[in-house]
Amino acid sequence: MRELEIIRLGRIGYRAGLELMEQRLEARTKGLVPDAIFLLEHDPVLTLGRRANLQNILASPERLQSLGIEVVETGRGGDVTYHGPGQIVGYPVIDLAPDRKDVRRYVCDLEKVMMRVSASYGLQAGRVEGHIGCWIEGQRKIGAIGVRISRWCTSHGFAFNVTSNLDAFSLIVPCGIRDKGVTSLAAELGREVSLPTVMDQLEAELRATFAADRPDRC
Repeated sequence: MRELEIIRLGRIGYRAGLELMEQRLEARTKGLVPDAIFLLEHDPVLTLGRRANLQNILASPERLQSLGIEVVETGRGGDVTYHGPGQIVGYPVIDLAPDRKDVRRYVCDLEKVMMRVSASYGLQAGRVEGHIGCWIEGQRKIGAIGVRISRWCTSHGFAFNVTSNLDAFSLIVPCGIRDKGVTSLAAELGREVSLPTVMDQLEAELRATFAADRPDRC
């Protein structure tokens, strides 16, 4: 088994979480620390990936300010997305060398983790051709992915909607996709869901996938 630390940060501001992730990435790149995955919730924020189109922010700056939602440019891939309470964000800081140097497989592994957690609640989640993430019935995104890989070390990661305020996604065109919606575990089940319990399940699936010496193929 590979050494893998799971670090739970609780609820934290986006910039503070990003700083912790980047510090860990620098240390991991130098071989000073083992692989790690941060699990956390963010205060409300819109993040802009490297290919973000500002027209995909539908709310005015004044409206966002009144809601207490900041806008932050970030180094991950993808367009604009929302993070907030009730959403579990994962930041894997993992060295993919020497035997995991496959970007598509890495993204596939993150999708698979969210699909398995969804399945544990009786939801059949899957992939949609042309769109990265975890989807319900091919129409509603329950888990988003936006990663960065530098010198085969990963950063940024995934966001899994558990009890998220879905109204917040109406402030943007999520990930620049106009013809599909966003959902959460609680919305699909029509009942309350324990965030700590889902985080435990995510941790177990992440360990099974990224601490394994020979993980199964996607």
